[in-house]
Amino acid sequence: MTRYLLAIQQPDDPTAPDAQRPGPERLAAIMRDVEAVRQDMVDAGVWVFSGGLHSGSSATVVRTRGDEVLLTDGPYAEGKEQIGGLTILDAEDLDAALHWAGRLARAIHPLPIEVRPFQD
Repeated sequence: MTRYLLAIQQPDDPTAPDAQRPGPERLAAIMRDVEAVRQDMVDAGVWVFSGGLHSGSSATVVRTRGDEVLLTDGPYAEGKEQIGGLTILDAEDLDAALHWAGRLARAIHPLPIEVRPFQD
């Protein structure tokens, strides 16, 4: 089995279109669908962990310069989209991971999901 990251990309802009920033009713329906997919992952024995993240503006970037540790407000990468949530799963292969990513993408439409394997 290989461990995969399914990273949900979402707008980090509070003025993003409503289709990408759903209202309370739509969000409740999305969360029900996401929970159903997560439960199916659990039942299939592939789910490891899932979680949502606060906006990229809440991040703190930590780096070093010599012996000094520097802290700056995030996000590290400036962009229109940031990682808004993630799921980690153990899948047999990339095709299996893409299957689960497709199920999750249907649940959170129209947000994209980046699928990446962990290094051994």
